[in-house]
Amino acid sequence: STRLEDLRVKLENERLVNISYVIVNHQGTSSQRKFHLLKESVSDHITVYQQDEQQADVWTTLNGNKDDFLIYDRCGRLVYHLGLPYSFLSFQYVEESIKIAYCENKCGNCSYMRPDIDGMCKNITKKDDEKLAEIEPKPTGQHSHHHNLHRHRQHN
Repeated sequence: STRLEDLRVKLENERLVNISYVIVNHQGTSSQRKFHLLKESVSDHITVYQQDEQQADVWTTLNGNKDDFLIYDRCGRLVYHLGLPYSFLSFQYVEESIKIAYCENKCGNCSYMRPDIDGMCKNITKKDDEKLAEIEPKPTGQHSHHHNLHRHRQHN
């Protein structure tokens, strides 16, 4: 989580701003006990969300595991879902995924795109794109995560 803080600062210094970072804490008792430690290890710029033991597990709903990174674009569409080992912050995958989600309309146009981000996006290369394409099938872009949540709820 301190690594996530470092990444946040790095991206902000590269003028990638207004990115929301959320850590979802596991439901288990041991994780709940460590919640305050987790919270203290990051700045207020990163939200730490404690799941209630009674609620449906967020990770189950999102078809993920607790160490995954889910990266959404400005329109709330899932651009990348990275699991281990790709979610280790010692690798470049998370950073590259964020930059691609930030700079490219992977899931089609989004009305929240800002014309003034082009400058800082110029140095984000297709090379990053290809590296990520090897690991992650691109989402079709038809479903925002809101739809996915409802779909899963119907299955339960």
